[in-house]
Amino acid sequence: MEINGVAHVMLTVSDYEACLPFYERLLPFLGLRPVFKMDGYLYCVGGRTALGIMRADDRHRDERFVQTRVGLHHVCFRARERVDVDALYEFLKTIGATIVHAPEEGAWAPGYYSVLFEDPDGIRLEMNHVPGKGLLKDAPPA
Repeated sequence: MEINGVAHVMLTVSDYEACLPFYERLLPFLGLRPVFKMDGYLYCVGGRTALGIMRADDRHRDERFVQTRVGLHHVCFRARERVDVDALYEFLKTIGATIVHAPEEGAWAPGYYSVLFEDPDGIRLEMNHVPGKGLLKDAPPA
């Protein structure tokens, strides 16, 4: 068996009211469209994946994301073109995102180019572009 990608990622946020407007702007910019929105839950689909956010239980509402705690480290979206990374960076500045690093080259793969940012809860998100198939060159077609 070999999987065909990641179907969805769900993020639990402590400050849903602050995160909802952020994701309602970010996700459509990335081409993900809302398919479910109800009290404390947003789920968007596009680009062969989905991302959702949900409100944390009351007992966890005062917590913030800690990148090195057990669990999620960060989520990285793959851009089709290098210019998409730059376009996202400009967009992030208009919505007041916390920019961890502006677009830059990285050593993760030949031609790796990315922007790293945080949502209002401090959850780290990234968009990268790797020319061609990058390290996925040996992956079978979808």
